[in-house]
Amino acid sequence: MEMRPGLSDSEVAQRLDRFGYNELPGQDKKNIWVIVLEVIREPMFILLIFSSLLYMVLGDYREGMMLMSFILVIIFITFYQYQKTERALEKLKNLSSPRAKVIRNQQVVRIPGREVVPGDILSLSEGDRIPADARLLEINNLMIDESMLTGESVAVQKKLNTVEEIGMVFSGTMIVQGRALAEVTETGVYTQLGKIGTSLSNLRSGETRLQIEMKKLIRSLLWIGVGISLAVFLAFYLSRGGLVKSILNALSTSIAILPEEFPVVFTVFLAIGAWRLSKIQVLTRNPSAIETLGSTTVLCSDKTGTITQNRMQIMQLFLDGQFVNEADFLLEKAKIQSLIYAAELASHASSLDPMEVAIFQTKQSLGAEVSPMLPLLREYPLSTDLLAMTQVYQVDQAIHVGYTKGAPEAIFNLCQIDGKEREKLEEALGKMASHALRVIAVAQTGILKGDLPDQQKNLNCQFLGLIGLQDPIRPEVPQAIQECMDAGIKVNMITGDYPQTASSIAKQIGLRNADQVLTGEELLQLSDEELKRCIGDYSVFARIKPEQKLRIVNALKQNQEVVAMTGDGVNDAPALKAAHIGIAMGNKGTDVAREASSLVLLDDNFASIVAAIRSGRRIFDNLQKAMSYIISIHIPIIGLTLLPAMFEFMPLLLLPLHIVFLEMIIDPICSVAFESEVEEKSIMSRPPRDVRATFFGFKLLFRSIVRGLLLLSTVLVVFWFSWKEGHTDNEIRAISFSALIIGNIFFIYSSLSNTRSFIHVFIERNAMALIVSITAIVVLLLIVYVPYLQSLFSFEFPGFAHFKLVLITSFILLATLELVKWGRGKL
Repeated sequence: MEMRPGLSDSEVAQRLDRFGYNELPGQDKKNIWVIVLEVIREPMFILLIFSSLLYMVLGDYREGMMLMSFILVIIFITFYQYQKTERALEKLKNLSSPRAKVIRNQQVVRIPGREVVPGDILSLSEGDRIPADARLLEINNLMIDESMLTGESVAVQKKLNTVEEIGMVFSGTMIVQGRALAEVTETGVYTQLGKIGTSLSNLRSGETRLQIEMKKLIRSLLWIGVGISLAVFLAFYLSRGGLVKSILNALSTSIAILPEEFPVVFTVFLAIGAWRLSKIQVLTRNPSAIETLGSTTVLCSDKTGTITQNRMQIMQLFLDGQFVNEADFLLEKAKIQSLIYAAELASHASSLDPMEVAIFQTKQSLGAEVSPMLPLLREYPLSTDLLAMTQVYQVDQAIHVGYTKGAPEAIFNLCQIDGKEREKLEEALGKMASHALRVIAVAQTGILKGDLPDQQKNLNCQFLGLIGLQDPIRPEVPQAIQECMDAGIKVNMITGDYPQTASSIAKQIGLRNADQVLTGEELLQLSDEELKRCIGDYSVFARIKPEQKLRIVNALKQNQEVVAMTGDGVNDAPALKAAHIGIAMGNKGTDVAREASSLVLLDDNFASIVAAIRSGRRIFDNLQKAMSYIISIHIPIIGLTLLPAMFEFMPLLLLPLHIVFLEMIIDPICSVAFESEVEEKSIMSRPPRDVRATFFGFKLLFRSIVRGLLLLSTVLVVFWFSWKEGHTDNEIRAISFSALIIGNIFFIYSSLSNTRSFIHVFIERNAMALIVSITAIVVLLLIVYVPYLQSLFSFEFPGFAHFKLVLITSFILLATLELVKWGRGKL
């Protein structure tokens, strides 16, 4: 296919301004009123509104309005969190837009599908989802799945314009075979597909295991809260009387028990976590993948473009029984030109394939004359049955000549080479492969006359030579492989290369058992049970066909492994879907592979996968710490609302207004401070998390409750001494509330990391934790010291001397938590 000039940048801009074709119907944004309605439907906010109305009915307008103003502030925080989440999701949606290859300024470029404009020349190939309606200009064995439009599952054979039919392709349909050039006629809402936006716009993900687990916990706590609140109301009313105070205490208990932060924190963590992954070139299509990343035990990776740079270079040739190295190419120019010329004519014109680009570049470096532009008569494409391709050109009306390149074994068979000649060629092949060269063979069909055979295997080929190419290893890969091994993750390399080439690459990057290679041929001879038993002995899989990847994934899953699998082709889709985490290539991957995957690797780099696993572990750790903190902080809140109902000498320590003030600290700490916390020291030195383990396991719940009881005990110690000193109820309430706030801040500093001391908050500069804690202390001083605010919170200022005990108990709490953390680290 000839290169066409395509549109210029100025023409693209003019068409966008003139037609506005790219304005697809977007996802409706929620405004502040929608957020308000969603927030006030939550049980806790219903209780808060009821409490504020009750204060107003009783004539305490100041208390009621103050409580209502706090509700508005919480709504604002929720709206801010939602906006931040929406921005992250919008960026992810832009990244996940289907990609399109277009010719612009005489170059083939890959752009988001939404940026295609009328007049663009699309370069279409197998596996591409067509981004717009377009008129066919050139085709080569083109078959398209149009089931999205017609409902017919059988692929349609496409033709160029004829009298009977206009050769068109349509937006949203999928190319299942062949290649084409097409000129865009309509985009966006003007296509046959109509008002369907990008695939992500209408995506509705199912609930993850963690979401289900969280809902069950919240539902259980809701019913527990209702039961306890009724019990508190009855106990308080029967022991002290006073209907209003009994109702207020019961409402405070209900508000204290409901951990309404859970769904907010979960949503923020996954959305911002997915955005953080995109910053390291990993697009998250399925949020549950973030949960699973930390459990990965086996990582199956392609070689080309993932472990290597996908930048091929011809290093060695073998022809006429002799090797020619790259350094001698110019000296042997006359000898090797015919082989390079044949390889070029066996390749696609204007190809983006690194191997074919290397052939073109080598020809240019030899200073060869421009090849005559022979009309392409027919192409025999590469297939899984025969790893070779042939392009037949028309010399004149009666004479045709063909050029073939492909896997050496396939070319040997096509050329019917056997006996000693084949042994010699295989020996040369082995030497080239031992130097980590990817080897292809080149042949010529000779002069053909008359009709061409229907199948490539019926061509009469003549062997020309071997070409050894090298794809340099990405320099960061060996270190990334070592990180995986330290983290208990086994790395498997799956490639279509020659076994000796694969083994050599595996040794260079540090894979274990690099000498043991399982080939596609050997895989065919194994039953599923045999493969399951032996698959753990191999880290290198060579000459593997795409459909064989599915067997590898299933065998690993049967061995209870959590599998991450990379892929880029149409045939990789079943394996990507079957793996626990399917990872599609963003640059060279087809849209089929992207849609079947959980993650998309935007830079096709193996190191980015390892960085994603590291980041996934950090996100999960921080989410778990945030949830544990929520449980812990609710323990003292519940205790301080329950105990006054049980002991008559205790005044009401927490009113609804106080609990709302606490929520002002808890919400941003959970959803921002914990989310932005740096990774733990040992994050890539520990084994993968057991995927079957529950998030809210007994161990985590028990530890969270115990830590909450420690905080409660420090507040009760402060209360006891204040009560013994004969302070008024309002002074006791002020001192106890201060102990809870200061103790909570110290508690947060210790909870942010499981492997570092609280000092790291200052060293690592967790800005949000510091900002929230400083703000909380300043506001606490104001409400305790300023008379007007004192009356709002039912406080009286007891004097600064009485806060010494608050600081002492808080430091004791911090020291205790740090000692426990240090002891756990030593076990």
